[in-house]
Parts: sequence; structure tokens; C-alpha cells
Amino acid sequence: MQRRHFSLSLIASLAVLAACSKQETASPAAPAAPPIAPGQALEVLAREGKGFTVGALMSANTVYVLFDPQCPHCAHLWQSSIPLQGKVKFTWLPVSLLNAKSLPQGAAIMTAANPAETMNTHERELLANGGGISASASIPPEVEAAIKNNTALLDRLGATSVPFVVGKHQGSGQVVSQAGSMSTQALAQFLGIGP
Repeated sequence: MQRRHFSLSLIASLAVLAACSKQETASPAAPAAPPIAPGQALEVLAREGKGFTVGALMSANTVYVLFDPQCPHCAHLWQSSIPLQGKVKFTWLPVSLLNAKSLPQGAAIMTAANPAETMNTHERELLANGGGISASASIPPEVEAAIKNNTALLDRLGATSVPFVVGKHQGSGQVVSQAGSMSTQALAQFLGIGP
């Protein structure tokens, strides 16, 4: 019995550590856009999401990752994805979910001359408890609108935490989605690709 209690406690604590959840606010809600059906998620994200792409740019398999720049679990997923970037095209869509730094940092990453290099620097600093890169509060309106739209897409997908991954399993062809960070091996299995 004691072993079962320990296992349940461990599972519960890992679930809490796997993703960052949005903070509920008391602000008035705007009219809700229609939810996105799971089978339509890839198509909608490809059409409406804005971010930056890394990895195998010619790959037919695009994996979308909705992330908040202030989320350490997103930073871990970024690091886990690096070994798979030779096989998969990843499109990272910044959202503004966790705090006031999220939007400016997402904008700085999106508009950087080399978003992948900027993301590497940002995630290293974030994981070292440095808060990530410094970013200007002056954000071009179209970039701010794109990040707010990505955040709305996250809500329409029914996700309540980041990172949120949407892709196609290469073996089954099914659209798959999952909230939370994963190891490189778990991410490869989730996407149905070899290590």
C-alpha cells in the first residue's frame, strides 16, 4: 500500500511539473471563437498560427509547438526537440499566457534575425533562472496581434497549459496533441519517428 501511495504521489508531482498553466483572470471574456476539432488542428495552426520554423525545412511532417517564453517546461521541450530537428520540421508559436514578460520575449524571438539562435540563448538563460532574454516593451502591432492570435488558438484547442504540441504520428497518420514537456525519446515516440 505504501508503494502504491508513493507511485501515485510521484505521478501527481510529475504531472504538475510537466507543463505551465495559465492564470485565471477576472477580466471580461470576449466572444469565444469556435473550438478547433482535434482532426483539424494541424490545418488551422498552419493557416492561422504565426511563429518560427526550425529543423528539416523540407519535411512534409510539421509539428506545431505552442509555447510561452516564460515556461521552463517549454524550455525543456525545446532542448528535447533539438536532436529530432534533422527529421522533423518544428514550428514554434509563442503565446502570452504566464506573465508580462511573455509577450515581449515572444516578439523578440519571432522578429530576431535568427530565431533559433535567439531561442537557444533565451531558453538557456531561462533554465539558469535568469528570466530569459531582455526584450523591448515596444512591440510592432502586427507581431502583438500574431501572438495574441496564437494564444487564442491555444484556447480554441482546449489546452490549458504549455507547451502544447500538435503533430501527425508518422506511423498511423493520426493527428496527435499533448500538453507538457517530453524527453527526446518520448517526443520521438509521440510523433512516431525513430530516434
